[in-house]
Amino acid sequence: MVKVILGEKGTGKTKALLDRVHEAVVSEKGSVVFINNGNRHIYDVSHKIRLVDTAEYDMHSFECFYGLLCGIVAQNYDVSYIFIDGLLKIAKGSAEEMEVFLDKANALCEKFNIQMAISISIDPAKVSDKVKAYA
Repeated sequence: MVKVILGEKGTGKTKALLDRVHEAVVSEKGSVVFINNGNRHIYDVSHKIRLVDTAEYDMHSFECFYGLLCGIVAQNYDVSYIFIDGLLKIAKGSAEEMEVFLDKANALCEKFNIQMAISISIDPAKVSDKVKAYA
């Protein structure tokens, strides 16, 4: 299941996401993955969490990023929680492409029993009802 944290820059989305990461490392039985663009949170998360820096890869679209997610799930069968900080810094595309990405990510989560939390820096009033449904 995908849950989205919406808000403009500086509204505390990353702090809320990191709080959830710290809770998950204690409560989850499977692997926890934290994905962001850059390694600025390398010291903010436990060494038990798999940290993925998308700046190391050529993420130029939501489709590319979805492929990376599939690779993470395929590589490690016991992933139980994936956290994504700053979706729009990682993948670029239209609002419609973001909706398709969220639907595909949600289907992936349902198929493999994974929880996913995604922060998106955007004014909540500017997103579609489809995106708000994930909030």
